[in-house]
Amino acid sequence: MYEGPVQDLIDELGRLPGVGPKSAQRIAFWMLDQPVEDIERFARVVGEVKARARFCQVCFNVSQEETCRICRDARRDQSVICVVEESKDVVAIERTREFRGLYHVLGGAISPIDGKGPADLHIRELLSRLADGTVTEIILATDPNTEGEATATYLSRLLKDMGLRISRLASGLPVGGDLEYADEVTLGRAFEGRRYVDGSPAGRA
Repeated sequence: MYEGPVQDLIDELGRLPGVGPKSAQRIAFWMLDQPVEDIERFARVVGEVKARARFCQVCFNVSQEETCRICRDARRDQSVICVVEESKDVVAIERTREFRGLYHVLGGAISPIDGKGPADLHIRELLSRLADGTVTEIILATDPNTEGEATATYLSRLLKDMGLRISRLASGLPVGGDLEYADEVTLGRAFEGRRYVDGSPAGRA
């Protein structure tokens, strides 16, 4: 245990996801060794994130404006929506350059253990986007783990009677992993090889 603000900093860093006590201590002492102007810049950026960052009113991706750059891009294929769990998954898919449609960020996955059900996700907003008939295909790109599979299954059942083609990313993604950590080649191949829920190949988006 350290005195005063040093321990306070370690405690706060330890609250970050994936940062344990030893990592928090190491980061805290690294920060103590940095020039004051670097730490002030870091603190300013953190403050600006909370003040300026928001979520797109259409797809719920992270944005600086009311709608994100992808939703504003008229060149994107308006007939296809790729459904993902988090904004970081949008970045992962965009790196592959395999997909030119739109996105919908659920804000998580169905997880009874964490007390998160369908009502806690942006599913109602997804249904609203489908109401005008512009969208003809939904790609379910939730993480290949238990929660992601449960979410994909729930959505496929919910959407199956809406006259949409519903596809799921193909094999190639590691079971139990996250899209965020998949390399571009693996994720790109998964996109190219995705299949419709009825078993037929979907091809390139």
